[in-house]
Amino acid sequence: MQRICVFCGSRSGRNPAYPEAAKQLAAALARRGIGIVYGGASIGIMGALADTALDQGVEVTGVIPGHLMDRERSHRNLTELHIVESMHERKALMGSLSDGFIALPGGLGTLEEFFEVLTWNQLGIHAKPCGLLNVAGFYDSLTSFLDHTVCEEFVPEAHRSFLLVGREPDPLLDDMQR
Repeated sequence: MQRICVFCGSRSGRNPAYPEAAKQLAAALARRGIGIVYGGASIGIMGALADTALDQGVEVTGVIPGHLMDRERSHRNLTELHIVESMHERKALMGSLSDGFIALPGGLGTLEEFFEVLTWNQLGIHAKPCGLLNVAGFYDSLTSFLDHTVCEEFVPEAHRSFLLVGREPDPLLDDMQR
């Protein structure tokens, strides 16, 4: 793996464990020599991820729609920053630049972006690993719900297994690199 796309919040959230997990993920990626592709913001969990990665010499590529540059305060010190026209273009570029995907805690945008790449996996558009970093149980209810979708026969077990879940960065990265 050369680069992993990380979807995460432009807010820090209530629990200090969330931005701390972003820092831990950045450090784990640095130890493995894996670059980061992310949403391009300098604030929230996104900022914590990018700043820590850059401090550790990791290549960090941001992809941000022009209309979000002020709102999410685009990061000015990245290895590379792509300014795109739309969210659709953002997700397509992030997907093409990445060898795998991880979601840290975040809101609707994080979930939407992550579920789109997970769906691409289901549809055979790519076969890249998709993982949730389940910080402080943030994704417990979501993974339970996904298990429910299997029980209700809306999602085949084989497709549910595309989703890797870990509570710590290194074990999740190990699973993703298998």
